[in-house]
Formats: sequence, structure tokens, C-alpha cells
Amino acid sequence: MLLLAWRNLVHDRVRLAVTVTGIVFAVVLIVVELGLFLGFTTTTSSLVDRAGADLWITAPRVPYVELGVPFTERKLSTVLATPGVAAAGRYIARFSEWKRPDGRRETVQVVGVDLESGLGLPWNLVEGTLADLRKPDAIFVDEFYREKLGVWRVGDVVEIRGRLARVAGFTRGIRAFTTAPYVFTAFRHALDYGQFRAHETMYLLVKAADGQDVDALRRTLAARLTDVAVISTGEFSRMTRVYWMFSTGAGIAVLLAAALGLIVGFVVVAQTIYATTVDHIREYGTLKAMGASNAYLRGVIVSQALISALIGYVLGIGLSAIVVRSSEHGGAAILLPGWMAAVMFVVTAAMCVGAAMVSIGKITRLDPAMVFKG
Repeated sequence: MLLLAWRNLVHDRVRLAVTVTGIVFAVVLIVVELGLFLGFTTTTSSLVDRAGADLWITAPRVPYVELGVPFTERKLSTVLATPGVAAAGRYIARFSEWKRPDGRRETVQVVGVDLESGLGLPWNLVEGTLADLRKPDAIFVDEFYREKLGVWRVGDVVEIRGRLARVAGFTRGIRAFTTAPYVFTAFRHALDYGQFRAHETMYLLVKAADGQDVDALRRTLAARLTDVAVISTGEFSRMTRVYWMFSTGAGIAVLLAAALGLIVGFVVVAQTIYATTVDHIREYGTLKAMGASNAYLRGVIVSQALISALIGYVLGIGLSAIVVRSSEHGGAAILLPGWMAAVMFVVTAAMCVGAAMVSIGKITRLDPAMVFKG
């Protein structure tokens, strides 16, 4: 069965090349679009996911992390006095204006962290230490944005909203979903860079004590505090992702492009396998006349589809890996975890077998007597 399927495929190598090309195109398009979607969703909520907090205290009705509203930081003392709270700290995330050393201006997002709490700190440090953030006017930026922000080394001086800032270190892999890079600094500096009033914060981050039920702690804090919302990290992360990926339409566009790749691959494979089947229709009729069952013939068609799928998948996933690797130096992060590569093999096989169903219908209805007709 497999040998016959392979011979049918290589009988017309041009047609096989067209089939494989269609599959490769579909695999690459689907992987890139789904990888973009996964990269986008990971990036949009990275501040929330990597903060190390169990709960976020925000102003009421804050839909996502970039749209926080200031409220009094005096609520922090109530939070720290609540049983079950291991640590809590203030947190700011606000867009601001960055002035490069050459005078050009960029938009950045200042992230002010409470160094005493140990929550919300920058991660993946490649230059500098967290202790350096305690220095006057110290900031951390990601090395990916060196050229955009005009800073190349520790010690470079810039202005953020008219106030002095000095690069104290660099991170790696902390990308912003928007075009405004994250700039980490101590909370007291962020008040100036974001033009906050004294005793204001945008968020309070809460870490539950070991063994403490987080949902029970959330209810306790919600009962003790007024005019704020207490949200779990998972829920706030989901809210942020849903807003950026679906409320803005960005995620829908990416998923539609992935669906387009699947449709294109299905059509190309269906057309080429059907054409191959028609070209060998008399041979299939001969097999039927010799006693071959419909199940055997269906097996041949499905084997052709699976062989094509395997070749196309190997080439497509290899090309996709190159695209993903090159995205590390581009503006958009494309992720390809192992589970997605495995899922893509199943999707590719299902696409090709589904496309083969068009040909199977014709073979099943084939009359063996046609072999003896002129």
C-alpha cells in the first residue's frame, strides 16, 4: 500500500513538488501567525505575569495594566496589616516622554517598582544589578531597544519628561506589546517621571504567605479596602490579554491569517491529490477488478496524503524555525514551543487526509467494468 502510494506520488514529480510547496506554505503561514499570536499574548501581559504577585489592587474598573488610575498609597498600610499577606508594594506603569542624548524624543512606559517589597522587579538582567536601581535617577532598559532609545552603555544620560535619568543596567527579552519600551526604575523616581503626586500609586502588589488561600485573601482585602478592586494575577493577566488581542482586533487578524493558511493548504493538497487520482483512474479500476477492496484503495489515497504531509511538515517546520529565530532581532516576537510544533504535525496530517477525502469519494464509486471499455 505504501509502496503504491509513493510510486503514484513520484510518477509526476512536478505535481508532487506543487503539493509539497502548498503544504510548506500552509505550515509556515500557520506557524508564523500562531507564533505571533502566542508571542503577542505573552508580551501583552508580561508585566503582570512576571511581577511575582498573587493579587493586584487597582482603581475600580481598570481593564488592563497599561490603563491604571492613580489612588492613594495609604491603603498599603492596611494591606500589610492583613493576616496572610507576606509582602506588598507600590507599582506604577505609565507612558511618558523620553529624550535621547541626540535630542530626539520617544514614547516609553515607565515602570516604577517598590524595591523593598521585591515585587514587580525587572528580570533577565544582563548588565547591572537590582541594587543599582537604588542609585539616584537609575533606570533599566532592555538591550533590544538600545538603538531606539539612543543608549548603548551603562552610564548614558537621558531625560524622561524633563528629568534626568541615568542607565544603570540592561535586561534581555523584555519587549513591550506597544511601540513604547518599558523603562524600569525605583518607585520614588517613577513618581517624577510619570508626574504623579506624592502618596499616589497606580497599583498595590500583594504576595500571599505560604499556605494562605489566595482567593480567601482576596475576599478579605476586598472587604477591608474601599474604592479599589482586588484582582488575582491570573484574572488581571487574562483581562490584559483579552483587551489587546481581541478588543483591539489584533488577535483576530492574526488568527484569520492562520485560518487562511489552513484553507490554502487544504485546497492545494485536495487539488493535486485529486488530479493524481484521476490520472491513475484506470489503474485503480484494474485493482478493483482484481479484487482490491475500497478499504485498500482508501488506504492508498490516505497514504499519499500522509507521505505528502510528512515531507511538507518537515520542510515547513524547518523553515518556520528559521523565521522564528530571525524574529529575535525583529520588532515582533514569534514563539514556537515544542507543544505547538507537535500540534502542527497533527494539523498538517489532518489537513492532508481531509483533502484526500475528495479523491476517496471518486475511487469508492469507481466501476471496475470501466477497465474493459474502450
